[in-house]
Amino acid sequence: MALTAPTGEWTDEQKSLRKSLDQHFEALNAGHLEDDAASRFNRDKWQVIRDSGVLRIPFDPQWGGLGHDVLTLVYTLENLGYGCRDNGLLFAAATQVVSAAVPLHKFGSEDLKERYLSRLIDGEIISAHAISEPNAGSDAMAMITTATEDGDSYILDGQKIWITNGPIADVVTVYAKTDAGEGAAAITAFLVPTDTPGFTVGEPIEKLGLNTCPFCQLEFRECRVPKANIVGKVGSGFFILEHVMNYEILCIFTMMAGEMQERLERCIKYAKTRQAFGQSIGSNQYVAGRIVDMKIGLENSRKHLYDTARRFARGRSVTTEISMAKLITSEANVASALSAIQIFGARGYSREYGLEKALRDSVGGPIYSGTNETQRVRIASMLGL
Repeated sequence: MALTAPTGEWTDEQKSLRKSLDQHFEALNAGHLEDDAASRFNRDKWQVIRDSGVLRIPFDPQWGGLGHDVLTLVYTLENLGYGCRDNGLLFAAATQVVSAAVPLHKFGSEDLKERYLSRLIDGEIISAHAISEPNAGSDAMAMITTATEDGDSYILDGQKIWITNGPIADVVTVYAKTDAGEGAAAITAFLVPTDTPGFTVGEPIEKLGLNTCPFCQLEFRECRVPKANIVGKVGSGFFILEHVMNYEILCIFTMMAGEMQERLERCIKYAKTRQAFGQSIGSNQYVAGRIVDMKIGLENSRKHLYDTARRFARGRSVTTEISMAKLITSEANVASALSAIQIFGARGYSREYGLEKALRDSVGGPIYSGTNETQRVRIASMLGL
């Protein structure tokens, strides 16, 4: 069954870019179950991601990018999610695109771009962003990490946690309060090399899924960061973060849609060939109904993701749309993964088939990038409630 996307006509260049990822899937999938079991970030596979050019898609050719818009990015990333079963690696790649390169590309100074952007887009150096804190997750405004002005520098003090790519990152976009007051204008973004004195990278955190993408805690103790490393302007961090989170949700959850497509096809094939009580299990209305629900969840997710990407590409507000896309896709993916295990039965429950890993990976979707509870609150607020 061919992977298709539900939006308009695509150019030959877009189709070719999307199709070009196919040649890398075998290498990306090799040993992915073993890497997951060992909680191992695979550097060889990171090189495959670099070679694929996927990290370069939305950036200006001046810095080594391919110069495409966000719609082309999600169109291509859906195929990456379809073909690559290493969800942790995909999560790390999405973080690489959005955590430092996206804000630097749009808001960074020429000096900061000259020093970092080309290497980020190439994947030569790995990045992360530090937003969540032990007592401030989806409520980013509650962060207490401070940045105190001191001459031509700022001194960072505080802790960040659940940092995707943290243990392997070379640079981190750190969001901190530069003003003792409250509100959006109190937050500033800094690009901080991880070898900066006073910057401590914690040990990898053991977790349920996405095990090939390491998370950790970061600590800042009198960590001096030059003013030249501010991304954008002092006080613009919250608005930069909003832009970044739009990209993050579109990238991660469009790959998730590709994953759901592959899983759907796999379940259809299995339901047609697996025999029970003298007939294919697909002829059982309960099994068929699960597959139908998987299809509905997938297409609903795709519609919201692509509609939101088109709106975002036109420069329009997507506050409500991005929350709905995140909610719908993350919950559809969990339901899809559960259904696949039920359809495959004992085989789905075993590690050999990779479906239990996909379920473990899916459970994080309603939590990261702003919990689904927070997304529902945001949508209610936009409705005037």
